[in-house]
Amino acid sequence: MSHTSIWSRQSPSVRGIPLAAPLRLARPSDMWFKPATSVVVATAIPNLVLYSVGRLDLVMYTMAGSLCALYGHNLPYARRARTVVGVILGMIAGLAVALVAASLTGSTAVLIGVGALLAAGQKLLCDATRIGPPGPVIFTFVSSAALFAPQEMGQVPGHLALTLGAGAVSWLVGVAPVLVRREGPERRATARALDAAAGYAAEPGHRTRRAAVAAVHAAWQTLLAAGRPTPVRTALERLVVHAETALATRAGDTVGGADADRLRDWARRTRTRGPVPTPAPAPGTAAELLGVDAERAARRPALRDGAVRALLHRLAPGSPLLPVAARTLVGCALAGYLCSALGVGRPYWAIVTAASLYQANVTLSWNRALQRTLGNLLGVLVFAAVLPAARMHPLALIGFCLLFAFAAEALITRNYWLGSVAVTPMALLVLEYAGRHPAGELMGDRVLDTVIGAGVGFLAAVLVTNRRAAGRVEKALADAERARAAAVETLAAPALTAAALDAARRRLAGSLVELREADDAAAGEWWQRALPQEAVLAAEQAGHRTLAATATATARQGMTAPAQENGAV
Repeated sequence: MSHTSIWSRQSPSVRGIPLAAPLRLARPSDMWFKPATSVVVATAIPNLVLYSVGRLDLVMYTMAGSLCALYGHNLPYARRARTVVGVILGMIAGLAVALVAASLTGSTAVLIGVGALLAAGQKLLCDATRIGPPGPVIFTFVSSAALFAPQEMGQVPGHLALTLGAGAVSWLVGVAPVLVRREGPERRATARALDAAAGYAAEPGHRTRRAAVAAVHAAWQTLLAAGRPTPVRTALERLVVHAETALATRAGDTVGGADADRLRDWARRTRTRGPVPTPAPAPGTAAELLGVDAERAARRPALRDGAVRALLHRLAPGSPLLPVAARTLVGCALAGYLCSALGVGRPYWAIVTAASLYQANVTLSWNRALQRTLGNLLGVLVFAAVLPAARMHPLALIGFCLLFAFAAEALITRNYWLGSVAVTPMALLVLEYAGRHPAGELMGDRVLDTVIGAGVGFLAAVLVTNRRAAGRVEKALADAERARAAAVETLAAPALTAAALDAARRRLAGSLVELREADDAAAGEWWQRALPQEAVLAAEQAGHRTLAATATATARQGMTAPAQENGAV
């Protein structure tokens, strides 16, 4: 059956708006404490320095650099170091535009327009580079606030220097753990892959296999990006091979003893500070590790050029990211102008609220609007409760801001609204560094900005359609089928090599992950043609069977070369 026939038989539909599901709490992330502790340390150091010299009014500029400590915690340290440098430079660029605009004009209309343009550009670049979490909202928060801060052109270089200095502290905080646990990110990625494979081994099915394929693919990407092999990384690679072997298992079977309990035990031990588990190699481990080494060697010289090409491709005309950026532009502008027309003194809060809503599709944007509104309203009440204590002494103000920064990162992985309960009082307390403001005015403005920003922002998400989302599914479907055909051709080759087999498997896994992401994003979009759900399901199932066949072929290669297996581990 062709994709066209499947497409034509289905009719477009609009999903209902969920109310309770977006507010349910999830399990916390296995690494929530990393960004939480990092942002506290990166914020405390410059804040205490400013306190010691009596210039807490400059906290806004150091905070811009301190917030860079939130990024890159899921990346290996070598890549994290480069990524956080890029985040700092992006933060300084956005802040520079905002400060220059604020120094050149006092027109609220112009500043709102600049803020909306910055928010749209930050959304587009963060989505294209896949920076996050926390994504573009931190950049937008900083640049939007700076637009409405009193500024003179001569002050701009000094303020940017403060951001750069605090950003340097964030970089040091982010990469410092490499001195203690060099392979920490790789261990966590491997543990996630083992847990996901255990989920499939315990409950074989399309859903659990899909999750396991994505987790294993992410683990390989992390290990390949980690740099030169070490004994720990080699042991982790062997564990990921065990996870892959579990994916080659059919319901009721076991391969290489990779049952659910054993996989979960390996995952638990991998996360700890103890030695990495070293079980007997799974069949085909040596062959796959040889393929990994070949892929690592092939990627190294072209890594930077490939990243640039991928970025340009995601930004090209026809990209499905462009409609989401257009939503951000329209929604932020409308929210800011409406707040200004109503006389709200801080329209940048409405801009940030609208910018924070825009996720991959309309349904997810609705979820975020509901979460943001509830969290902000509760956060205003928390602010009212702590404000008298925070005003007792500057150190008390610093302490409350650090407490809420930690709480935000600790809670936000459970649900965005829960994290917003901590983010809101922190954002309001930051204004106290420059001087006291009437509490009632601050709270009223925040409530109005939240309601207007969320309402207008979601309206823009509905009106600015993303019909390219379905096209992305169509393209991802074709790419997955090509990758599967290439894998089948590789399996049938008379002279099968480990490098070729590994490259084919990695390409197929990546295409299946992209297909799932594209389908999930498009499924929540409104006002578009129907999606080829049957074709997507068939492509995923066929791709998973082919992945299992490549794992079996790798195992056969490993069993024909036992001497090579011993040497590889």
